Amino acid sequence: MASYIGRRKFLTALGGAAAAWPLAARAQRGERMRRIGVLMDVAEENPAAKGWVEAFEMQLGVAGWQKGRNLEITYRWGASDPERLARYAQELVQSGPDVLMVHGTPALIPLRQLTTTIPIVFTAVSDPVSQGFVTSVSRPGGNLTGFSNFDADIGTKWLQLLKDIVPSVKQVNVMFNPRTSPYNLLFMRSIEAAAPSFGVLASQASVHNEDDIRRAINVLEAGSDGALIVPSDPFTHDHAALIASLATTSRLPGVYAFARFAHNGGLVAYGIDLDEQLPKAGEYVARILRGAKPGELPIQAPTWFRMTINLKSAKTLNLQVPPTLLALADEVIE
Repeated sequence: MASYIGRRKFLTALGGAAAAWPLAARAQRGERMRRIGVLMDVAEENPAAKGWVEAFEMQLGVAGWQKGRNLEITYRWGASDPERLARYAQELVQSGPDVLMVHGTPALIPLRQLTTTIPIVFTAVSDPVSQGFVTSVSRPGGNLTGFSNFDADIGTKWLQLLKDIVPSVKQVNVMFNPRTSPYNLLFMRSIEAAAPSFGVLASQASVHNEDDIRRAINVLEAGSDGALIVPSDPFTHDHAALIASLATTSRLPGVYAFARFAHNGGLVAYGIDLDEQLPKAGEYVARILRGAKPGELPIQAPTWFRMTINLKSAKTLNLQVPPTLLALADEVIE
């Protein structure tokens, strides 16, 4: 049985907001059709994608912008493929939308290179200042604003969670695709710097396809003191079910950036709730459609981090999860 308290609160809030639609719709009558281009770095088949789109469009509706009445939305799905993202970015920019909404760093990179005039609202972008997208979070300037993902020091928290649950761990492999998540080099440096204080050796496990994923897990399976960290990355997110399944079969403990991994059998997930960012992006897009300048809208950091613990997986791994962690968890899967 699983507890989905955070999700229920989120849906309840949206349900209440939906009641404002009729009033907002009446206020918007007679306005010209506006156009939004959306570039997502994940695959359209990603199980979480439908919920993200619904949350985004729901918030736009609350603000009076409804698809088919005064709003057109064009979606493009990059499926963690940099070439596809670059091609779709060019298509969207050439279509001349009023606003662009971008999910993920790999999707933001080509759009930022193509336009400095079309307003861009981004989500799930890690440390946008360190990556050079903006110079300030309070006043980003230019045509960019949005919602950040993780800061580099999150790696220390992931290591701490591993040691709390698996004190015997000595080797940690950090799995990500450097082409689809170049920002993970920031996390890798942070984890490598912190690892000695936890008595572990951290190594980068670069993966570009499913065979790489299998090899990376098989390497750790050969030892009894290994563990896995899977940070934010659209490629690994699209392959969450495979990664979590292989880790479970290999009896390999892991800490993951997103709850989806724990739902598929991963031991513990700690990270932002992406369901929270998409409606906020809808709110920013609505404000820009009303005349707000993106460079004057502050970039917002995550308001909370969600911990999901899979107790069934812990039992399979013969691990005891400390009661203090269970008390802090937002969701426990039994």
